Amino acid sequence: MSWFVNAEGGLTTAGYGAGILLMLVCLLAGLVLAGRSAGKQGMGVRQLAFCAMAVALAYVTSFIKPFKLPYGGSVTLLSMLFIVLVANWYGVRAGVLVGFAYGMLQFLQEPYVLSVFQVCCDYVFAFAALGLAGLFRGSKKNGLLTGYVVAVLARGIFHTLGGYLYWMDYMPENFPQSLKAIYPIIYNYSYLLAEGLITVIIIKIPAVEKALERVRRSAVQ
Repeated sequence: MSWFVNAEGGLTTAGYGAGILLMLVCLLAGLVLAGRSAGKQGMGVRQLAFCAMAVALAYVTSFIKPFKLPYGGSVTLLSMLFIVLVANWYGVRAGVLVGFAYGMLQFLQEPYVLSVFQVCCDYVFAFAALGLAGLFRGSKKNGLLTGYVVAVLARGIFHTLGGYLYWMDYMPENFPQSLKAIYPIIYNYSYLLAEGLITVIIIKIPAVEKALERVRRSAVQ
């Protein structure tokens, strides 16, 4: 493990290389499986292009942080929405795959390693969970909105689990004992729900709704 993680919990050069390699292998495997499940040899060029654009936009907007918490987590410029859009267009499999790719980019951007399962909770499972928005793909009314809310809540579950299992051990000795049972929930959902609320307000603006519908039609035609 020391080959890949330094004493501060960050990644070494070998760690970055292994992370990139793992992401590429998993993405290729996911693309093959997604294609087979759809009765095709692979995703269509249009779908691949829209998925790639969604990951790129999510990654770029994740750097724009109007509010950032001291122990990790921040309100970003609608970064989760782009992953949810893919799930809404193409279903759960594509959404989970794109969410996984985005999570790995987040890990490579700001890595912190306490254990393999902690990395899975904070990066792999949490961001892949955004793909659950695809469960509401067929909903004729408010499918995107419902899927987005469920995706945000699902992501929060894994961050909260990581908080209980790992991060609470790093709280100061004078941290109130009465708050330990609920602090990971409050901490993680504070920034997730704040960004979620802002995003919901924006996507319910009539002009934005029409623009998103035009993009959806272009993505799925």
